[in-house]
This record gives sequence, C-alpha cells and structure tokens, in this order.
Amino acid sequence: MRRVLLLNVTYEPLTTVGLRRAVCLVLCGKAEIVHDDAAGAILHAATVSLATPSVIRLSRYVRVPYRNRVPLTRAALMRRDNYKCAYCGRKAETIDHVIPRSRGGQHAWENCVASCTICNHRKADRLLSELGWTLAVPPVGYHAAPTGDWWAHITTATPSGPLICVSPLPRRTPLAPG
Repeated sequence: MRRVLLLNVTYEPLTTVGLRRAVCLVLCGKAEIVHDDAAGAILHAATVSLATPSVIRLSRYVRVPYRNRVPLTRAALMRRDNYKCAYCGRKAETIDHVIPRSRGGQHAWENCVASCTICNHRKADRLLSELGWTLAVPPVGYHAAPTGDWWAHITTATPSGPLICVSPLPRRTPLAPG
C-alpha cells in the first residue's frame, strides 16, 4: 500500500501512514495536504474529489516524547569506554560508579565507567579523592550519553505510538580501491 509522510504542525516529520489513513485525516479536518502525488492521481467519491497526497500536515501539535538518550546498559557502557578500565586502562569486566550509589551517586551515564575487577574491588565504596586516583581516560565522554553515527536510532511504529530502539553499529571500514 502507498505510504504518505505525516508532518507535525511545525513541519517536523512524525511517521508515515497508509494512504487510506491519510485521506481520512484530511477529510476529517485533522490534517491538510502539503504536497500532492507527483503522478497527479485524483481520488473520487460520490460527493468529493481529492488529489492523492504524498505529504500531509496535522492541524494540531502532537507532542513527541524526548527520546534521544541512549539507554544505559552494560553493553553500551563497555562499548562507549572501548572495553578499557577508566582507572588503569586494562581490560574492563565490570561497571563502577565514580560517586558510589551509597554516597548519593546516580546510575547515569555521567557517573558510570567501565572498570577492571581489581580497580573496582580496590575502589570499593570510596571517592576518587579519598584514594588519590584520577580517571585514566579524560572525562569528556562521561558528560552525556553516546551520540553520533556510532549509534543507530531505529524507529518503528506500534499501536501505542512510536518506539525507539537504539543499538551500537559496527565500525565502518573503508572500501578497498579497485
């Protein structure tokens, strides 16, 4: 079935809908046609004729929940830190909270780092300042969740609304010439 792009009232794309749903939205006054089909097809009914839409815009604003943040998982954290301990640089096996949760630290991207078992055990429930430790990796990447082309945002429509699934992508390798 033919798909039609659905725009919010602010012209930001929301999703695609089937042609039948798009025509229903237009006829009910909930949307307006922004762009007609390039083929110039006309839909006819007993009392109305309508140009086949390719893009429609809603009449009222639809709030889309904020969904850019990557969920904090063990796999995603290890991927962000390149499987290296943030304290010594060895191979990481565990996750450590820089400010321990027992001391008010949050389970968030800004407070979690990959750690080797030895460093995680030595640090235990203490702050870095108490041990005289510093992070081996500069804390630039610890201020936000991962972003950029490393992470793919795949949108799928469900009956309850849009759903965003986020997963790491493998590194792109350049094609060999010839």
